[in-house]
Amino acid sequence: MNSNVIPASALIPSFNLPAEQAFISSPKADLLGQERSLDAFRLLTETDNQHMYLADYFGCNRKRIINALVKEQGQFPTSSLILDEDNVTSWVEHEEQQTKVLATKTHQYQYLSGSIRKTDLIGRYNSDTQSYEAGMLASCHYLFICADSLWKKENLWDLLLEILDKQTYHVHSQLPAVALKCKVILIGSSHQYGSCWLGEPSFSRHFPLLGELINEMDLSEHSALDYCQWLAHIFNDLNISLTRSALLLLLQYSAKLADHQQRLSLMSTNIEQLLAQAKAYAQNLEISEQVLLHSINMINQRHNASERLSEQNFDDLFINLPTQDEIIGQINGLTVIENAEFSYGEPARITASVHYGDGEVADIERKSELGGNIHAKGMMILSACLYRIFGKDAPLHLNANIVFEQSYQEIDGDSASLAEYCCLISAISEKPIKQSLAATGAIDQFGNVQAIGGVNEKIEGFFKLCKRRGLTGQQGVIIPCSNMQQLNLHHDVVEAITAGKFTLYQVKHIDEAVEILMQTQAGTADEDNQFPDETLYGLVQSRLESLAGYQEEEEKTLFARLIEKLGFSS
Repeated sequence: MNSNVIPASALIPSFNLPAEQAFISSPKADLLGQERSLDAFRLLTETDNQHMYLADYFGCNRKRIINALVKEQGQFPTSSLILDEDNVTSWVEHEEQQTKVLATKTHQYQYLSGSIRKTDLIGRYNSDTQSYEAGMLASCHYLFICADSLWKKENLWDLLLEILDKQTYHVHSQLPAVALKCKVILIGSSHQYGSCWLGEPSFSRHFPLLGELINEMDLSEHSALDYCQWLAHIFNDLNISLTRSALLLLLQYSAKLADHQQRLSLMSTNIEQLLAQAKAYAQNLEISEQVLLHSINMINQRHNASERLSEQNFDDLFINLPTQDEIIGQINGLTVIENAEFSYGEPARITASVHYGDGEVADIERKSELGGNIHAKGMMILSACLYRIFGKDAPLHLNANIVFEQSYQEIDGDSASLAEYCCLISAISEKPIKQSLAATGAIDQFGNVQAIGGVNEKIEGFFKLCKRRGLTGQQGVIIPCSNMQQLNLHHDVVEAITAGKFTLYQVKHIDEAVEILMQTQAGTADEDNQFPDETLYGLVQSRLESLAGYQEEEEKTLFARLIEKLGFSS
């Protein structure tokens, strides 16, 4: 068996779960993998005048995290805000009978978001009853505030920093300054935290504690069973259960969200939405594998309008992309089209042409201003790699043009540099490339193939095109070896590969890729940096040498003709 061929067993993640296991929800389970944030929250309760910033992520269930943090920390004793004989406020746990109580902490925590008002924070003075109606700073021990909501009200942001500076706040002229005894936790993005740290002088003084939530769990640190305990809260909220096969499918879906075989997503909102939809499809409290798979497929179907349009363009041959035969200087590359909420793979035809010149490898995308900076960098690395192999002793006397055919929008990223290199080698050596194969991968100056993003979408995009045209057993995709841990493919792809109708190859070096695509040994240079004539690189070297001698030969011929015309003899 070809060592580059990826076995079917490596195409999806596998998980070990006990046969029968009850999954129990708990605050500890809800904080799976959040040790950093839990440590910061513990410090929050044990330090004076230090507050916390909780950096969350897209798909995080804030209220669940907040509730778990507070419950894990334990309960604060009840305390009251009293007014003493000197008309000064203070907080006590057991007030004396003769003291006047202004407020009592009635909540362990509160969460403020949306349209926040000043009275929500500090409360107000009721002139009719001549009493203080406490705000959340006075009525709870922990106050969680949505940072984005707070920063939309600049006056409230300034007010909060002033309160933290003075440790007191004024509510009304009829009341003395109210002492602050509340821990403030801002919740927002890590980017917002960095901006405030740099732009607000007092922010770093008041919010030194950073709890940065992670959005995925590593299976090297926690078990799949721990993750199922984390899922239990979602199951309880939705009042559902999953069959064992459905649970394994859910773990595969979670791994796909995390884009890694050994990591599981903690984006609870996405998983909650999927399971709620599956419950509606099932019309049952127990969800089977078939129902869950249908729910996943329907999510894709509701968002894949642009992908379907792209498929029609290929099927109607508006886009020319052959998937059979062999062609010189042409290869099928792979791209990913990303929308706000959905991404999919789309094959792209890459061509290369070469002619006599001064050694420039021209990027037509860049020259036409359709190539981004990272793509331009990839092309420069490609040129450097070519010179490393063939230009050690003398300059290359060729010019090359490489282009993504029928592309009408900006192309960026370096994931096509492997395909572009193979296409260029084909054009120089005049060895044809198998059009039934597609390739993706970035390369470095030493020819090593490096990881790329969207590997599953790219493979599935080319597979769908081949499937619509008819699987022959010759089609396949070449990917970097370092992307093996990201593989999590649709069951249709897995079935086709298992049946031998489609093949995945993994490569570590450019030489492996060119050998698969052109069915010729790349070749190894001797001590004089010469490749064997019958090898692929030997053909490249021969072509380059002929280009290098072309001008001299032409000049000698012209000179000889001139001598002959003038009648000179040696």
